Amino acid sequence: MNEPADRRMLEALVCPVTNAVLTYDAEKQELISKAAHLAFPIRDGIPIMLVSEARQLD
Repeated sequence: MNEPADRRMLEALVCPVTNAVLTYDAEKQELISKAAHLAFPIRDGIPIMLVSEARQLD
């Protein structure tokens, strides 16, 4: 069962590659780094901030 991530916690996170601000995509449960062109997954309410787990954006 996926629980919604805490917005305040998400707002405090930055991209581990660029240190840029992340955008929260509630529908896909991802944190988007436009600067790095990566989408970091959120699993069971926990952001997975590993580059190896991120999805490359087009």
